[in-house]
Amino acid sequence: MTTLSRRALVAAGIATPALAHAATGAANRTPAPKPYGATPSARQWKWHQREQYAFIHFSMNTFTDKEWGYGDEDPKTFNPSDFNADQIVAAAKAGGLKGLILVCKHHDGFCLWPTKLTEHCIRNSPYKHGQGDIVREMSDACKRAGLPFGVYLSPWDRNHAEYGRPGYIAYYRAQLTELCTQYGSLFEVWFDGANGGDGYYGGARETRKIDAPAYYNWPSIVALVHQLQPDACTFDPLGADIRWVGNEDGVAGDPCWPTMPNHPYVQSEGNGGVRGGALWWPAETDVSIRPGWFYHADEDSRVKSPERLVQLYDESVGRGTNLNLNLPPDRRGRIADQDVKILKSFGDAIRATFATDLAKGAVAHASATRGPAFAASRVLDGNRETYWTTPDGTTTPTLTLDLKPGTRFDVIRLREYLPLGVRVTRFAVDAEIDGKWQQLAEKECISAQRILRLPQPIAPRRVRLRILEAPACPAISEFALFRSVAPVPVAPIVSSDPTVIDTRAWKIVSAPGTGAEKLLDRDPGTIWTVPAPKPGTPVEVTIDLGSETALAGFSLTPSRHVMTDAAPPKGYAAEVSTDGKTWQPAASGEFSNIAYALSTQRIGFAQARPARYLRLRFAETALPEPKLAIAEIGGFTAPG
Repeated sequence: MTTLSRRALVAAGIATPALAHAATGAANRTPAPKPYGATPSARQWKWHQREQYAFIHFSMNTFTDKEWGYGDEDPKTFNPSDFNADQIVAAAKAGGLKGLILVCKHHDGFCLWPTKLTEHCIRNSPYKHGQGDIVREMSDACKRAGLPFGVYLSPWDRNHAEYGRPGYIAYYRAQLTELCTQYGSLFEVWFDGANGGDGYYGGARETRKIDAPAYYNWPSIVALVHQLQPDACTFDPLGADIRWVGNEDGVAGDPCWPTMPNHPYVQSEGNGGVRGGALWWPAETDVSIRPGWFYHADEDSRVKSPERLVQLYDESVGRGTNLNLNLPPDRRGRIADQDVKILKSFGDAIRATFATDLAKGAVAHASATRGPAFAASRVLDGNRETYWTTPDGTTTPTLTLDLKPGTRFDVIRLREYLPLGVRVTRFAVDAEIDGKWQQLAEKECISAQRILRLPQPIAPRRVRLRILEAPACPAISEFALFRSVAPVPVAPIVSSDPTVIDTRAWKIVSAPGTGAEKLLDRDPGTIWTVPAPKPGTPVEVTIDLGSETALAGFSLTPSRHVMTDAAPPKGYAAEVSTDGKTWQPAASGEFSNIAYALSTQRIGFAQARPARYLRLRFAETALPEPKLAIAEIGGFTAPG
């Protein structure tokens, strides 16, 4: 990634916050500290302050019940019954999300705008008789709501005949140009890492492998975005403004440094970053509010609770990254009612928690200050462009807040002034209670912000920040205190689809190893693992459905965790029985791309079958790993 130096910015006449503050400091005869290490560009610094925003996956897969489409879908399949962009944006705002990124084209190649570059697009769908433009509607709705808008354009295209050849790159750049020039200002442009594999490819129906960095020439594509949208941060490849956090669980490393080495992305480095890395390449933490990225009715019972979303906020935003929370609209073209309730509860809790900084009115003093322009009181003024700092040689100072009597808090938020770099390596926070100092926390990395939640509220006379290790004098822009407000609980539901079977009555009859009950706990985060099957010795799981059911199929959810020693099953054989003794074959085959898409597989039987018991047999893993891993098993009946 190319980052402009301060010298280059001066030559270009661009005023950065750091340079502006340096001028103010000069007027006070006290120069600002020099930046340490890598620093954010102006657009990255603005991006850091967004904190959390929505990801919207709504396309062909919504209607085919898949996660990765093959590219051979009929455009007429895309037909939302009641699309409402304003409802989607309102749901995002209710959740406290400060922007929205729309998936404009996923891997199946279907485009949500009426491009003339391909026939695989919305103008050949029934939506608004071919006159619709979902990208336009979402962009306009964001403008009405004052919400920044961004776009996702999958580099992989399983529909396009030229994919993997030079002609496709010209097509992709033309698509990108359309999105960057026809829909107003963008705050982020997202490039997915999934590239190359099997697809329709204009009827070729084959597998195509690519060397992604060489094929796409990412620096040129990133440069194109910055030329057309100077304020838009780009996501993911080396040279982009933002990196992937390394998982889809919504959890950043602790610590999570915004710097990385200047070499292609390595997943083991991406989760926590690398202290002192040459590039300012901060992490975005992406996760879906549901197990899948697209809407599936059988996941209505698996929407993350408001309490879980608050925890994810702490594990992403609270560790200095930005949270990109996926909200998949249903087949109407709206965010499902259950999801909206949960988003509002989560958003209300975050808003209420951070509404009042209880440190306001405190008296701040420090063991050292650089001068009046950098006084300790700067941490209390609510301005991210001002900060407390010390003389250059003072790198382990202490800052203390004398609190107003009766100040009770259980949340602490610290922020660094990032245009001067990430300067604090290790720090501690203490509280003076009954005349004695007690350490509340010791952590590495403050960066954009650090949120610390205490087990219970405390009312100390004083609190202090101790910088324990730093290669340069600190630049702390905020030391804030809050009282947490718990989200209002939202009762879970089973499903809005009457064909989805409530598995709460299901029980494991037999399975190898231990922990097979995790398959039925309706929590995709709990994973059942057993040794991988060997030739001639498949892994078998037998389930009691609780009562005789007209079973029309089953679903299997692999682990969405990044696992290095386990893989989902490659294929399946399903049998049913009414008495647990006599078994009838129901279906067999391979799971579609399960090892890489990591999405729920929904397997329908040729016809619904009376069943009290379901037996699944897995003969091999999808990848050569020592363990087999499965998160969930479910079932469904035939439509009434």
